[in-house]
Amino acid sequence: MKKLELILPIFLLLFTACNRDSNEPENISVENFLNEVVDIMERNSINRNNIDWADFRSQILNSGMAAQSVNQTDEALQLALELLGDNHSFIRRQNGRLVFGAAIDCQQSNVVVPNLPENIGYVRVSSFSGSINAAAIAFAEDIQAQIRNRDHQDIEGWIVDLRGNIGGNMWPMLAGIGPVLGEGLAGHFIDPNGVEEPWFYINGAARLNQNNIVSAPDPYELINPDPKVAVLLDRAVISSGEAIAIAFKGRANTRHFGAASCGLSTANTTFSLPDGSSLFLTTAYMADREKNLFGGPVMPDVPGGGSEMITAATDYILN
Repeated sequence: MKKLELILPIFLLLFTACNRDSNEPENISVENFLNEVVDIMERNSINRNNIDWADFRSQILNSGMAAQSVNQTDEALQLALELLGDNHSFIRRQNGRLVFGAAIDCQQSNVVVPNLPENIGYVRVSSFSGSINAAAIAFAEDIQAQIRNRDHQDIEGWIVDLRGNIGGNMWPMLAGIGPVLGEGLAGHFIDPNGVEEPWFYINGAARLNQNNIVSAPDPYELINPDPKVAVLLDRAVISSGEAIAIAFKGRANTRHFGAASCGLSTANTTFSLPDGSSLFLTTAYMADREKNLFGGPVMPDVPGGGSEMITAATDYILN
């Protein structure tokens, strides 16, 4: 399966080491390195209030006893990720190697664009993996262009196709689909202590708290605002794809069709480790506009697949 981190505000814990002559910083013992990793997890993990951290630390240090250097700690790191129990955290080692814990099997799907009546709008929101840059803005503009090109006076509703959206960076997706989603609050990130970070679509921009993250330069507005919307889901809707599905939860005149999503509807924050590796740690739940917590699969209102799903979505919009 694909595991792609949701791009939240990225909080970096920076560490330095002197006299770095190789791929591994000097004067960092395996024990200190693993303790530092566990410290970050203990302070920030989404499951931090449910873990016996003394036992957790003991298991990780015991697992790393055979390692002769920090570069040989993959086994201990994998155990730590498994014991976290969030299924979403992972580590990118300095050389680019990825270390995961337990994996969820979320297979990619082959998406066939449906043949729809002219009075139903259709927009596909695929995944986007990248930073907030010109490519992210272009991605948002492309989704809005799909909407602009399909929209006309006789449109009675829209199908938003999220099938196969394996995640990445949610903000260009949110900025792109905004004209169909509608203005205002779209969802939240909520941490285990109840700290909330709301996200919005406002005037072409995907916004976190009061900060615009990605903005479409020439935002489109539907000819017929506040339409009926059918959202298509499958098992390959992952992480940031699930964020877009959640953005439509609680929206008036909206139903979700298809299969349950992957179940990684949580948010990762990136932490730098002492050896130059990065820990992508799950730190918060996704929640809808009513603050209903997810963390697992986004469930369809109407289960089904293939042509049956398309027929049900079409009937919902036209009736």
